[in-house]
Amino acid sequence: MNTLINEPAAIRVWVEKRTVFLELTDGRIIGFPADRFRILSQASDDQLQEVCLRLNGFALRWEDLDEDITVPGILAGNFQLPYQKAS
Repeated sequence: MNTLINEPAAIRVWVEKRTVFLELTDGRIIGFPADRFRILSQASDDQLQEVCLRLNGFALRWEDLDEDITVPGILAGNFQLPYQKAS
């Protein structure tokens, strides 16, 4: 039996306190620290706010930073930098 797997896409994205949040088509809301990605970790708070959805919700784009991150990659936990707990 062939089962079509629908990966959830993002329908909304926003940033609060250097955490990027996604609302997904399956109803989940997830967040990840911007500092888990090299370019985002160097970005100002204002630059982080300038995120938009691309590719029908399967990618995040920061135009001024020239940074793209895929939603399936985020959901799979494919981060560039290790998690560092805020002190």
